[in-house]
Amino acid sequence: MNTEGARLIGGHRRGSSSTPFILVHGFGGSRHDWTPVIEALPPDLPIITYDQRGFGDSEPVKDSPFSHADDLVAVLDHLGLERADLCGVSLGGATVLGCALLTPHRVRSLALVSPMLAGWSWSPEWIELWKAIGRRARAGDIESARSLWWEHPLFASARKSPRCEDLRRSIAAFSGRQWVQDNQREEFPMLERLHGITQPTLLLTGEQDVFDFRLKADLIDASMPHVSRIDYPDAGHMLVIEKPTEIAGELASFLQSERSAKSDAT
Repeated sequence: MNTEGARLIGGHRRGSSSTPFILVHGFGGSRHDWTPVIEALPPDLPIITYDQRGFGDSEPVKDSPFSHADDLVAVLDHLGLERADLCGVSLGGATVLGCALLTPHRVRSLALVSPMLAGWSWSPEWIELWKAIGRRARAGDIESARSLWWEHPLFASARKSPRCEDLRRSIAAFSGRQWVQDNQREEFPMLERLHGITQPTLLLTGEQDVFDFRLKADLIDASMPHVSRIDYPDAGHMLVIEKPTEIAGELASFLQSERSAKSDAT
């Protein structure tokens, strides 16, 4: 599908429900990152995935400010979906939260996996590591930038997991263009608006995640009125790689309970 300034690729659609489960990947990844989770989800669950702008097979068409949340709304429009259940990991978490803020009537429920927040003030430690990667990328050494990203503390526990090669392949496939120039529009800090998100929300986190993401999760848990949190003590940031079967079970249970509650209410 085409949106203003980009061509977004819908890589996977299963089922034809009017209220599907849309899975949104994280920074540097693609729709393929969800494969082990999708394989463990119930086969009758309607699912949609796509590559966010500039990632995977999706292409930025012009260098102008954009919003991943706006793009997700455009995906809903293009597919003729009035409502959806949304799930995002890391950057994808910020995307689905942004969609809920922009068009709350179109989001039935939210699942957040190690979520990011738009407009976040990053710690000095994060900034230092991020700048080092950016310097390598802007110098034209994308392979070196990818190596630094692979070695980032964000992936410490994922590198030890049985599916660590999934992460390595995902990083190897990343073009690195956002390390050179990222045209995402600057956002008003999302943290200050979280209290207005009233949809039932499942928050999945790893106790071994890095400081910035642990703090974000704690603030989401404290700020949003209807959050159920599951914190895995033996996992870090990349739960889609470290705990795909476990989080698939929690996502399925969450959706089933929410859909049953809506059915009982009507």
